[in-house]
Amino acid sequence: MSSLVRDDVDSGAEDGSGAGRYRREELAQAAGVKVRNLRYYQERGLLPPPRREGRIAWYSEDHLTRLRLISDLLGRGYTVNGIGELLHAWEAGGGLSQLLGLERAMTGERVQEERVTMTLTELAELFGPAATAEDTRRAARLGYVRIEGEVVTHRSRRLLDATLTLVRQGVPLTEILDAGDLVQAQAAALADRFVGLFRRHVIGPDGLEHLSAAQLDHISSAAAALRPVAGEVVAAEFARAMARRVEAEVAELLGTER
Repeated sequence: MSSLVRDDVDSGAEDGSGAGRYRREELAQAAGVKVRNLRYYQERGLLPPPRREGRIAWYSEDHLTRLRLISDLLGRGYTVNGIGELLHAWEAGGGLSQLLGLERAMTGERVQEERVTMTLTELAELFGPAATAEDTRRAARLGYVRIEGEVVTHRSRRLLDATLTLVRQGVPLTEILDAGDLVQAQAAALADRFVGLFRRHVIGPDGLEHLSAAQLDHISSAAAALRPVAGEVVAAEFARAMARRVEAEVAELLGTER
């Protein structure tokens, strides 16, 4: 079996301050935007300039957080000009750092996964005959892998290891991907529910536009506290459901054997 090559791109590197840093293409990829859009936001003053080391421009976690905020506001129907005015007003009022802190508090764990890079040949050797070309294409559509020429990048070593464990126990990869599709849909629905609760009962009906820096700071602290609670609730309920289902399966098997 060919060895896996760890994806040690600069987005996983650390600068001297301990904060993650990104080249332009890596920042665009992490934020889910096109490089040309990133350049456009910079030209319009929505995104601060990067820090330069020689000929290399480095972007920080703050740039990533701000890009995600811009994307969120665009998704809510704001224009680029409107976002610029909103960011300027928040900066003038001292509330932008709290707003960015709120975004980080709500999404802080999603950039922590260790990516794994390998060639298509190594991927085929890793899974053997259990995987087909269609399985690989479907994994890409579900967002588990990114394929660039002959190079495959899996977004999570934990998920890759879990998949391999199931495959080696005889579970067809196609059915694992079916389960992954279901989990993604259910996770999205749960996230919508928890964020909706937070929006209605913590942020309130007026949204963020008219909140003071102190209020944004309070909401950011609440988000940091509530996000892991949501994860714990889901984990606990899943553990209970699995225990009940396994007990029922064992009872049925024992009943069949009598």
